[in-house]
Amino acid sequence: MQLLGNLKIHFLALVLTVVAEFIGIKKLGPVVLLPLLYTLILGLLISIPKFKILTIKQMEKSADYIGIAVMILMVKVGLGIGPNLGILTSAGWALLLQELGHFFGTIVFGLPVALLVGMRREAVGACYSVDREPNVAIIIDKFGFSSPEGRGVMGMYICGVLIGAMWSSVLAGMLAQSGWFHPLALAMGAGVGSASMMAAATAPIIAVYPDYEQQIMALAGAANLLTTVLGVYFGLFVSLPVMEKTYNFFTGRTREQDLAEEAANHE
Repeated sequence: MQLLGNLKIHFLALVLTVVAEFIGIKKLGPVVLLPLLYTLILGLLISIPKFKILTIKQMEKSADYIGIAVMILMVKVGLGIGPNLGILTSAGWALLLQELGHFFGTIVFGLPVALLVGMRREAVGACYSVDREPNVAIIIDKFGFSSPEGRGVMGMYICGVLIGAMWSSVLAGMLAQSGWFHPLALAMGAGVGSASMMAAATAPIIAVYPDYEQQIMALAGAANLLTTVLGVYFGLFVSLPVMEKTYNFFTGRTREQDLAEEAANHE
C-alpha cells in the first residue's frame, strides 16, 4: 500500500495524462504525434532537478509504479488474445513464419550494431524484439525498470514513439515503389505489433497499389494482431532467452559480471 501513498506523484501523473489527452493525436505529414510523446516530454521537464518539482527519492519511487501499469497492460493483452485465437489457425504459414523476422531480425542486425556503439546489457533489452508495449512489459517484469535491460528497452520504445511511424512510412513507400515485393507481402510486413506504425506503413503501399487496398488492410491487420498475440509468448520463451545467450557468447560476460562492474563504476 506504500505505493499508493504518494499523492504528489499520482496527482502529477493525472495532470500530465489529462494535458496529453487534451492535446490529442496530431499528424504532421508522415509523422504521428501521440499523447504518449507529450507525457514523455512533460515528464522530462518536471523531473529536471533545477525546478525542484520532484525529489530524487520521489523519482526513484515513481519507477516502482511501472509494475502496476505493466500488470494492467498484460491483462489487457491477455483479454485480447482469447477472442482472436482463431486467427492462429487461419493465418497460414506465411504470417506465422514472419514472426521469426520480427524477433530474430532484431538480434541478427541490431545486436552487432549495439555492441559496436558501446552498449552493454542495455543491448539485451533494446535488441531482443521490436520493443513495443508487451515487449517492454516483459523486460520490466523480469529485470526491473531501472535495470540496464530496462534502460535499453525503454530507449528503443521511445525511439519507436518518436520516429517509428515516420520510418515505417518512408521505408514502406520506398519498397513499394521499388517493385521488389508483392504488395501483399509488404502488407504482412507492415504488421509489426504497433497500430500507428501499421497505419503509417500501409498508407504508402495502398497509394502505390490502390487495387489491392482491401487485401492490404486485411493482411496488415491480421499480421499486426498476430504479432501481438504471439509476441508475448515468443518474446518471453524464445527471443529473450536466445538474446541473453547470444549476448553472453559474444561478450564473454555474464549478467552478474556486468552488474558488478556497473556498481563499482558508480561508487
